[in-house]
Amino acid sequence: MIKVNKEQNGSELYISLEGILDTPATPALSDALEGCYSGLTKLVFDFKDLEYLTSAGLRVLLTAQQEMDDIEGEMIIKNVSDDIMEVFELTGFDDVLTFGE
Repeated sequence: MIKVNKEQNGSELYISLEGILDTPATPALSDALEGCYSGLTKLVFDFKDLEYLTSAGLRVLLTAQQEMDDIEGEMIIKNVSDDIMEVFELTGFDDVLTFGE
């Protein structure tokens, strides 16, 4: 189960995730992102309350990164736990995605 909190401030979109981002949860995140890229300059994901991430969640994040690249925007993932960072490192996504404070 995932809870997606979405807050937009002008051209910046802030999304915080609570729970588990797995196959059943990815449609909630995909729906939250659908149609939001136009006019964005910055997309920030806050993983402070994200407990678990699977390959299905990674696919949604990669798609978001590609969308932001297409519009020459910036995507940052912050507050990543050690366990979830290990998933990014094992999959090589730590070289593709940007992490911040």
